[in-house]
Amino acid sequence: MSVLGHVASTRKAALYVVKIGSASLGHDALFDEVALLRRRGARVLLVAGGAAGITRHYADIGRKVRTLSLRGDSEVRYCPPEEMPHIVDAYERVTLPRVREALTSRGLTVLTSVARDGALVSAQANRPLRAVRDGRTTVVRDHRAGTVTGVAVDRLKVLLDAFDVVCLSPPVADGAGGSALNVDADVLAAELANALAADHLRLVTGTPGLLADPEDPASRLTDVVRGEGERFARGRMRQKVRAAEIALDGSADVAITGPHILSPASGTRFWRAPAPAPDLSLLARAVEISSVSADERELAEYLAGWCTERGVHAEIDAAGNLVATRGSGDRRLLMLGHLDTVPHRWPVRWDGLTITGRGCVDAKASLVAYLETLADMDVPSWAQVRVVGAVEEEVTSAGAFHARDHYPADAVVVGEPSGEKALTIGYYGLLKVRLRVSHSVGHTAGQGVTTAADQLVDVLGRLREEIGEADSQALVAVLGIHAVNGGDVQLGEAVIDVRVPPALDLEHLVELVRRVAGPVVVEVLRATPGVITSRTSPLVKAFSRAFREEGVAPRFLAKKGSSDMNTLATTWRGVPMVAYGAGDSALDHTPDEHLDAEEFRRARTVLSRAVANWVAQARPPEAPATPPDTAGAGAESTGSTEGAESTGAVVGARPAKGAGAARTAETAKGAGITETAETAETAGAVKTAGAAGAVKTAGAAGAAETAGAAEADAGERTPL
Repeated sequence: MSVLGHVASTRKAALYVVKIGSASLGHDALFDEVALLRRRGARVLLVAGGAAGITRHYADIGRKVRTLSLRGDSEVRYCPPEEMPHIVDAYERVTLPRVREALTSRGLTVLTSVARDGALVSAQANRPLRAVRDGRTTVVRDHRAGTVTGVAVDRLKVLLDAFDVVCLSPPVADGAGGSALNVDADVLAAELANALAADHLRLVTGTPGLLADPEDPASRLTDVVRGEGERFARGRMRQKVRAAEIALDGSADVAITGPHILSPASGTRFWRAPAPAPDLSLLARAVEISSVSADERELAEYLAGWCTERGVHAEIDAAGNLVATRGSGDRRLLMLGHLDTVPHRWPVRWDGLTITGRGCVDAKASLVAYLETLADMDVPSWAQVRVVGAVEEEVTSAGAFHARDHYPADAVVVGEPSGEKALTIGYYGLLKVRLRVSHSVGHTAGQGVTTAADQLVDVLGRLREEIGEADSQALVAVLGIHAVNGGDVQLGEAVIDVRVPPALDLEHLVELVRRVAGPVVVEVLRATPGVITSRTSPLVKAFSRAFREEGVAPRFLAKKGSSDMNTLATTWRGVPMVAYGAGDSALDHTPDEHLDAEEFRRARTVLSRAVANWVAQARPPEAPATPPDTAGAGAESTGSTEGAESTGAVVGARPAKGAGAARTAETAKGAGITETAETAETAGAVKTAGAAGAVKTAGAAGAAETAGAAEADAGERTPL
């Protein structure tokens, strides 16, 4: 099993922290939702509320539940030291067994525990409480309630790795060593979410979220911003709103959901960074919803709902992609963005008109602009415009492979940051390889004894040298290296990434890597060709006209990164493709990712004009022309630059075997890019990894065997 994965990241699976109120514990459908989260690969930490369980347990033992009346006619459970053992018993005998039984019956492994045990959560005792007794205010000094001050993060992470679901409940440990302290379960969930950097926090209740009028279930507030919810909260809802506000100090997306279900679509979302203007609202919210690779579902569902509200047909396909479509004509434009981001998130904020947050540049701004453009346009009868928000662009490109095989198009705009005044018309290719070595153990004091790490270092050095000799423009990066003594054998693994310039044949490069690596096992994770589109194509012309209409003298870029454009290029022939979106790609994957709202607005205007221009020029004559083939057959070979340009795209470095794919000798002006490097085989299938068949993509069959990463398109850019 690989230690490094595809991108050598320490990122774990997405974490949901879900607080389930005691009234919701009796609803089996809720546990079905929890099980579904786990099947999707998420880690799940539940926090169980105990009011109903405490009431039941006290009735079973014949003990009265003691309460304190506070000023303002509110009431709290009285928890003097002598009551705490009974409260713990209520959780351990009633509440937690209910959770354990419900989840184990669904095939999940579960650990349940009061948070006091092992000091998983600790707190500081609150100050004495002022209560009202017999109409008089008295000071209660023995009430054992506290404020969370510490979370055993490392221990909880181990437990989350070991069990499908971990469920905690109050009370918690006293950091000063006293008896257990009671804490509000909603607040406990919020503190856990912040301490563990959770991706999602859900506070499940018996109402459909926060209500403007507690007596009217139809008065649900779908969205509130920091500080806004408190004026609507009554009774127990006050603590839920307080907990949501605490969680806004972290980076999880936050929602109070219900009745008795997890979906925020039936609850209230809490936003930490309200947009400075209404037209920036979708951008702000898309950035706030965590969607690190393999955890895109929440964002996909939110955006699908946004589309549906505006009359745009939207669905989530079998790959998890968001697919929004208008029109049913046979002239098809695909705008392909991606939902996912790389890890490392921080609380989203606006500094004036600048938004800061993971994904604002790479590439949620592009996807949002595509969706808003689609929602605002009227698509004529001859056209179809489709927006796909793809999953896993940053790791496997699984979403783009699915789009390649299911959503044919006559032109493609890929959602990656080019900057508002530039258009990306080409990318380098990508080769990603895993190296593995298993070496017998020997004492390092012995003459000539080497380790697995030695072998990897030697191979990596030779690869860098020989790839550089093959083409000095190739970019080689070691994404990760790991080597250990396994007792009887030395085990080593490394992942390398090669950005492949157009003049370097991809299949030849794979053969070079295998030869140089020698006895080290080579696994090709990803091999996608470079791609470039002619500046004379109708799609580029549609953008050029849009730039002129906005008074912009554009730059045309060929980037040394890669994108989902490369993924489509594995089988699509004669399809012009460009990438356009707001933002500086130098900020991709950095902790300084930010975007200016005015640039976003200007880029959205250019995009809207370009799409309208393409749709208008795509209007067919009386006898419509046959649209370009996206199944791998390609444009007819002409043997000339002019013939290739007439297809609107530059295709492979060699003709597709038996497919008649065009080859062009066009040199991208100023970039020195003459051709793309790819190999195609007959019947719409492509084998990009050479005779070894390490990576295969079968467009005609609609199947893809893919492993590896489509890295972001950051990197040096060449203006054309």
